[in-house]
Amino acid sequence: MLSIHEDVRNQAVRKTFWAMEKKRPDAEAILVAARRIESFVIRTPVLTSAALDKSVGGSLFFKCENLQPIGAFKVRGAANAILSCTADQLRYGVATHSSGNHAQAVARAAKLAGVPAYIVMPTNTPKVKRNGVLFYEGKIVDCEPTLQSREETLEKVVHDTGAHVVHPYNDYDVIAGQATAAKELFDDVENLDYVLTPVGGGGLLSGTLLCAKYFSPHTKVYGAEPLGADDAYRSLLSGKIESSQASSIADGLLSQLGEKTFPIIRENAAGIITVTDAEIVAAMRMLWEELRVVVEPSGAVAFAAILKEKQLFANARTGVVISGGNVDLERAMALFRGQL
Repeated sequence: MLSIHEDVRNQAVRKTFWAMEKKRPDAEAILVAARRIESFVIRTPVLTSAALDKSVGGSLFFKCENLQPIGAFKVRGAANAILSCTADQLRYGVATHSSGNHAQAVARAAKLAGVPAYIVMPTNTPKVKRNGVLFYEGKIVDCEPTLQSREETLEKVVHDTGAHVVHPYNDYDVIAGQATAAKELFDDVENLDYVLTPVGGGGLLSGTLLCAKYFSPHTKVYGAEPLGADDAYRSLLSGKIESSQASSIADGLLSQLGEKTFPIIRENAAGIITVTDAEIVAAMRMLWEELRVVVEPSGAVAFAAILKEKQLFANARTGVVISGGNVDLERAMALFRGQL
């Protein structure tokens, strides 16, 4: 009988083999992912607003991923990744690190799969997101609010438990799952000139870029990023992955690109637009008031980028992914009052 640590070492060899077998998602992989997760996610609505159209001089179509069961698009990638796992991979459960939305998504998908989920979370994660993980019976392991602490703590959790890692973004199954949001958008709205998504680690942006490439090649895709966490912007300029020295109210975007997401973004993105925290708050307020939906700071970044670069999107048809709506209301009110 193998000890857990011996078995974990054997799993590491198998995982390396599985990783070698994985390849960048093609059109069929996105379609398969859409079918695989269909009963686990919501086909979110696309909302429009005459007032917001007027504010930019174009036509805007908001894909409301903030209305997913866990309040964010992350439910797609986590579900696809876990449903793609073998029984051997899920033997000791799953593990990840996340500031909140991916954490909730993994906890939910793991519960549906009947396996434990070990979630490494920064100590400054908003309470609403921690509560979401606990609701789905995820086991939270605290870490310091740095990428290094996240990764080191996750490594220890995997060593101790043997859990299979479901990375927040640097995983082709996750990327294929995230791409399904754009596939729905392209199916529901014809002839989009542009699509904008926020970018943190790049899972949503890279999935959207691949989806546009295969299913709407005339559509240009931009990423939107907080100025205080602009590693994706700097990475495109330098041609290599730049480290994240993140400081922004958009806590869901405080990560850096991975070796799987960066090449897709570098090869296909029309560009990255950066916005300030003040511009994010202004965009949040407009979305709350005009769309009547709750949007977290990370979810408002793409719209903030459009407001900043109005001349680019004037007289165009633009899709906007509202990536999430998990925000503490007291914190949101403080943001609107200018206290943070």
